[in-house]
Amino acid sequence: MINVTKSYLPDLDEYTTYLKGIWERVHLTNDGPLVRELEDQLRDYLGVKYLKFCTNGTIVLQLALKALDITKEVITTPFSYVATTNALLWEGCTPIFADIRPDDFNIDPDKIEALITENTQAIMATHVYGNACRIEQIQAIADKFNLKVIYDAAHTFGARYNGQSILSYGDLSTCSFHATKVFHTVEGGCIVTNDSDMAEKLHNFRSFGHKNDTYFSIGINAKNSEFHAAMGLCMLPKVPELIAARKMRFEFYDRQLDFTKIYRPSILPGVDYNYAYYPVVFDSEETLLRVMDALKVDHIMPRRYFYPSLNTLDFTFAPGSATAQPCPVSEDVALRVLCLPLYPDLAETDVNRIASIVNMVVASVPEIV
Repeated sequence: MINVTKSYLPDLDEYTTYLKGIWERVHLTNDGPLVRELEDQLRDYLGVKYLKFCTNGTIVLQLALKALDITKEVITTPFSYVATTNALLWEGCTPIFADIRPDDFNIDPDKIEALITENTQAIMATHVYGNACRIEQIQAIADKFNLKVIYDAAHTFGARYNGQSILSYGDLSTCSFHATKVFHTVEGGCIVTNDSDMAEKLHNFRSFGHKNDTYFSIGINAKNSEFHAAMGLCMLPKVPELIAARKMRFEFYDRQLDFTKIYRPSILPGVDYNYAYYPVVFDSEETLLRVMDALKVDHIMPRRYFYPSLNTLDFTFAPGSATAQPCPVSEDVALRVLCLPLYPDLAETDVNRIASIVNMVVASVPEIV
């Protein structure tokens, strides 16, 4: 079976060394020494000012909304994993969907300004597939209308824009360290800020709003454990070689696929990509389904990522509306995009086999006249 992704695991002895230390200290969670060490190493690796290691990539979005006191309308993308929208809804916000760009599938800044109302408080954008949004345009709009900017940067670990970690942009930026990501801690995530006061606020929010018997604010349990931090400490030094291995497989696909009838989203100039995903777009949903069926015969499992367009889910409809907010580009792309398997030890022969099946199916589809 070849799945769309495969988690990388470090040497077991290396991980066990950290476990022995946990057993000796009997400090399992609650801001332990491995959590603090991982935070320090992540800050250094990413070149960011303040970073909090948390439970997962969804709760950090919720923390961002709470910390910025966002309770009303948030302009967001319909082309993302559902966690982006769920975090908004869970925190009582109203998602207002701006359509995406047809070239890179990130939120289209040209569609944002017309959606701003007196209730708009923030823009929450996703760097889709690890490729940066139009950061300067989004920030200019936010500055003009006094809005906060939150980036769901779940896919971006190790990727840079204009020489800086993509996580360094926006008022707050979040990342997922789920087992399927380029860098993982089995389960986990982080939230990044450039402001010291905000960092302290997030630190308190992450741990019920108190330290010992001193209470600072409301809070939630967003702490992560020493066991997850240990995995992160094993993984972090290997990220450059893992990205290099992903890049090699990405380029295998580029050489083997026939792009006369398919395409993949473009990478924004200035982005040093992390090769998190390999999405391809077909001429129709029918072709996509035929490709999936053909791959499945060979026990190859790609993923419709992202599908469906989030604005079409009935629980995301704006209050008082029984219909979706129209996002025609996202709705169209979501029907036709498929992520092919991509991970560091995917064999070149398997890449060639996958590409051959895709090419064969696409070539057999009659031209639309």
